[in-house]
Order: sequence, then structure tokens, then C-alpha cells
Amino acid sequence: MPGSPVPDFSLPSTGGARFRLSEHRGRKLVLYFYPKDNTPACTTEGMQFRDLHMNFQRAGCEVFGVSRDSLRSHENFKTKLHFPFELLSDAEEKACAQFGVMKLKDMYGKKVRGIERSTFVIDGEGALARDWRAVKVPGHAQEVLDFVKTL
Repeated sequence: MPGSPVPDFSLPSTGGARFRLSEHRGRKLVLYFYPKDNTPACTTEGMQFRDLHMNFQRAGCEVFGVSRDSLRSHENFKTKLHFPFELLSDAEEKACAQFGVMKLKDMYGKKVRGIERSTFVIDGEGALARDWRAVKVPGHAQEVLDFVKTL
């Protein structure tokens, strides 16, 4: 819920680091949750955040992508697409559960459990500033950037 503090969490990150939310206090953050590395919509979404990355940085905002994929998959995906931001591996679905992004989805007539494409902006005080659920990729990164600029 916007305005609510986001509880601290920690996840393995590309680049050999470990992401801890509390270590980013004082900066705005975008956490975008996506279903799977190297799939068409996830690739397009990542490329849009990549292409706007400098604008996010100018707005005092860091961007992180989150999915259940392994660090190895993330490292390959990040390298292949030249992402200037880190990807977080949530194989145990801890952050996914915290943000409520796991959903039953219909894939070719079968019910499968997966991440609902969602984005969260966390302000410099560690509170949720805004969320987007069931994201449609075209134009989404720009919409998030436009919002971040208002903070």
C-alpha cells in the first residue's frame, strides 16, 4: 500500500553482490518483477529500463530487476542485453511473497504459477511510493520514470 514502509529483505544479485533493501536508504528504487529471463516480453521490458537507465540515475533512482531465475541465468541475460543495472535472484520466492506477485496464470489453456509482471517504486525513506500490477510492457518504463521524477 503506497506510503507504507517496505520491510527489509535480502537477495543474491548479479555482479557477485548481495542486495539488501536497507542499504539503499536515501535513494529511490525501482524493483521490477518479471516472469523469466530471455523471454520476449521480459527482454523488451529489460531493454526499455536499460535504455532509460541514465534518466533514472539523473532522477536519483536505482533500478533492479527481480525474477525466480538463477544467478547464472541472470548473469547471461544481463551480459547479453548489456543491462547497466543488477538483476536479483528470488529462487525461494521471498521477495515475490512479500510483494504479492505470485499468481496463477493461464498459459495455453493450462494453469501455471508464476510472477505477475509488477513494478514497485520505493522512496528514499524506504516506503512504497507506487506500484503497478499486471504490467503491459509497451511504454511502462517511461511511465515509471515519469512518476519517479515527481518524487
